[in-house]
This record gives sequence, structure tokens and C-alpha cells, in this order.
Amino acid sequence: MHYKRITLLAGHYGSGKTNIAVNMAMDLKKQADNTAIADLDIVNPYFRTLDSKKELEAAGIRLIVSAYANTNLDIPALPQEMYSIVHDKTMHSIVDVGGDDRGALALGRLTAMIREEDYDMFLVVNRYRPLTPDVDSVLEVIAEIETAGRLKFTGIINNSNLGAETTAETVLKSVPFAQEIAERTGLPIICTAVEESLYEELKGRIDDLFAMKLQARPVD
Repeated sequence: MHYKRITLLAGHYGSGKTNIAVNMAMDLKKQADNTAIADLDIVNPYFRTLDSKKELEAAGIRLIVSAYANTNLDIPALPQEMYSIVHDKTMHSIVDVGGDDRGALALGRLTAMIREEDYDMFLVVNRYRPLTPDVDSVLEVIAEIETAGRLKFTGIINNSNLGAETTAETVLKSVPFAQEIAERTGLPIICTAVEESLYEELKGRIDDLFAMKLQARPVD
């Protein structure tokens, strides 16, 4: 993939943004030595980039998260370090915006500066999640996020999956869904994200596949 200096990922809860963010940061590191991953998801108590801290640090990727991540406190405050996304012009960043409009509210504090940057904001969509069973539901999510974050999406990432039950056929059946979203929004499909074990089976059958290593929460 070709990455702009700032790549933002947003979408509905459960769409898999954080998994993609971690994998994209690993991929971006091959292209840009000064790479960071930033977690703007300051209201979501579930899976966060901090869960992959060891892997990211081992790869030399800077991790920017709220001091309250993975605690019982969810305080909607941006750490000062988050502003390095826009201030450090030598750094390339993958930004996990968070779920739905509530997650995008934090983005609004950086919007004016991001608009002046070389950036992309990708919608991550999973057609198998209950919040987005149809295209109209996805369009509602898009409107909510764009309004809250005050930024427009520039592309779509199809991350349709059923977790451990995902098969190649599961992914193939999601392609028309992603294509309809693209047609109705005018946004390009940037890639279809698949677990790496399915990559070879789907290669040549779906354009622009992005193979991912699934991240899991550490065992305490």
C-alpha cells in the first residue's frame, strides 16, 4: 500500500479498526523509518492498540495512547503527545480514530491541523456486524463520523469477517456489499483485509488484498 503522512481509520464498533491499524503500522514501518500508531479511541474499553505494545515496540513503532487506556477509567482527554501527529513532519502515522461518532469527537480537536496535511481517512466496514447489516446503515455511520470528526472519508477498507469462523467464501460474499458502498458514496475501495491464512486462497479473486496477522489481547 501507498501511505500518506497521516492515515486515519474510523468506522462502527466491532469493524476491526484496531487490528487493521496495528497491521498497517507494521506495513508502514517498511516504508517509513519514523512510524507511529496513535489511538484516539478514548471512550472504548475494549480492544486497543496498547494490547499490542510489545510487538509494536519490538518493531520500532512509536505508540501514542491515552494514559487511561486499558484501565477502568475512560476519560475523554487527548494526551499532549497526540499533537505530534501533526507537528512532527518527519513522522508517518496510523491513527485509530475509534468507533462511531463518539470516537470521532476526539478527532475534531485535531481536524483543522490535519486538513492542512497529506492525509487519508478510511472507513473500515464489516458487513457481518449487527450495527451495519445493510448499506443504508453504513451510510448513517459515515454521516455521523464525518459530522463529529469534521473530516471526510477518502476511501473504504472492507474488513468483513466472522472472526474465527471466517472462510474465503465469507469474504467473497462481502465484496458486492463493499462495492455498493463505494458506488453510493463515490469512495474507492482501498483494500479488502483478510487474515493471513486466507490470503493465498483469495489471491487473484479479490483485488487489493491486505493480509493481516490477527492481534489478540495478552493473557494476564
